[in-house]
Amino acid sequence: MARPFVQYRRELKGRARALRRDPTPAERKLWFDFLRTHRLKFTRQKPLRRYVADFYCAQRKVVIEVDGDTHYTCRGEHYDAVRTGALAEEGIHVLRFTNIEVMQQFEAVCQRIEELLSFIPDP
Repeated sequence: MARPFVQYRRELKGRARALRRDPTPAERKLWFDFLRTHRLKFTRQKPLRRYVADFYCAQRKVVIEVDGDTHYTCRGEHYDAVRTGALAEEGIHVLRFTNIEVMQQFEAVCQRIEELLSFIPDP
């Protein structure tokens, strides 16, 4: 089965590599304790269109974002809404968690991810 390809800006590759080398503690926990060995393949810091997604599952077209404080300002919320809309145009579902949720409610975060993945068929 061919996976759908989402265009991206080439200049984002270096930024994505840098983000993979220096994840936040919450991103590190979600990756190493759950997504890295998930039955569906996830990639970290994946360039999609003009954005870099924290985690991406191409098989289900799902992005998982782990957000820090800067995302909860007026400017940050507007940017995230525009970004989510742009990804939705590609048929990509976006699921967001705060750093605190990942660190303090890890099992619930994993459960919500599993629930979303179970409702989305392969494209």
